[in-house]
Amino acid sequence: MQKDLKSLFGDHHGLDERSVSALTRALANENLPGFDYIEFKQALARLREMDMDEPTAFRSAYATASTMGLTKEKLLKTALHYKKVLDNENEHFEESLKRQMEQRVKAKMQEVEKMKKQVAEFQGKIEELENKIKSLEAKIKQGEQTIASADEDIQAAKDKLLSTKDAFQHALQSISNEIQKDIESMESYL
Repeated sequence: MQKDLKSLFGDHHGLDERSVSALTRALANENLPGFDYIEFKQALARLREMDMDEPTAFRSAYATASTMGLTKEKLLKTALHYKKVLDNENEHFEESLKRQMEQRVKAKMQEVEKMKKQVAEFQGKIEELENKIKSLEAKIKQGEQTIASADEDIQAAKDKLLSTKDAFQHALQSISNEIQKDIESMESYL
């Protein structure tokens, strides 16, 4: 079922594979029983593969679906159900992204701040403790190296998370837009 949904919503848009998989898995998991928007969308895709124009494809798919008890109201209601599923997935994604940002970026920043404080403490002791200068200088150098590489690590973590967010948002928007277009077509053609 999910593979079918990926071909309906993701394959032809050049979307991020992981995001499309997550979103279509959610749609598949929340698939309502019986003939609804998802099955209508699949029937519509098969008709469109036969080079049928969109209005005719919508009407033909609806005519067939109505013999199985599908009404325009149920079709619209179930399409909105799947949009809500996507909205819920977006909320979960945003929460997860926030947690990941805190775990990966905030923790690194705290580590850097801790190192900065330690470096400052060590530097202050150098004047007082001449016999420990060499040891403290080594610790300072190590801390500075950690700080220098931490900025790159922090930026890399931010960039990766933001790239993942952008890919997810792009996939979400594309699929949502397609559902909205189908809703508008349903309103117009049916």
